[in-house]
Amino acid sequence: MAEREILVVGLGRFGSALARELVELGYEVLGIDGDARIVQRNSDTLTHVVQADSTDPEVLRQLGAGDFAVAVVGIGTDLEASILTTAALADAGVPSIWAKAITDPHARILERVGAHHVVFPESDMGRRVAHLVTGRMLDWFQLDEHFAMVETEVPRDLVGRSLGEIGVRNAFNVTVVAVKPRGGAFTYATADTVLEEGDLVVVAGETKAVERFADRT
Repeated sequence: MAEREILVVGLGRFGSALARELVELGYEVLGIDGDARIVQRNSDTLTHVVQADSTDPEVLRQLGAGDFAVAVVGIGTDLEASILTTAALADAGVPSIWAKAITDPHARILERVGAHHVVFPESDMGRRVAHLVTGRMLDWFQLDEHFAMVETEVPRDLVGRSLGEIGVRNAFNVTVVAVKPRGGAFTYATADTVLEEGDLVVVAGETKAVERFADRT
């Protein structure tokens, strides 16, 4: 199996964006979609792209799907095609299958037929944007159900003090991972790092704790 080759099935908005980013990262990508127009649209950007019925196990066998270490099923609206494709990839022996889900029942079925990882791109993005539109956070990443990482400005009451002096972890139950001075680049935070007005900080911790920290700005 080639570790730098990834199979992406379903080249809608999610699948095509993912496939193109993988190519930018240096991976070879075989894209599959049943729509000839979508295949044509991606022909200049992906390593290989073919029009095919991904629900047919024989078609996937002929395309060498079983030779890929990683496959992504980006089919969203056609739930039957999503499930059948995932099952066919599992039967082909693909060791790592990522699949896009629309609903919780859809996700459970995908897992039962062989998906190793299930993602909810629309739901995840909606939750992320909900945190950003408040204006207090510049970026927000949910790492698991109860743990998050946020980028935010330094709270005014912490300006001019070092992280060691503040005792951020004890005071706020969060960890400052990195600091970006105004006009500078991000650097790792240490106990000697002094926070200045206009600095950006990346803070990690339990979701409620990092949200409370961001609310102080």
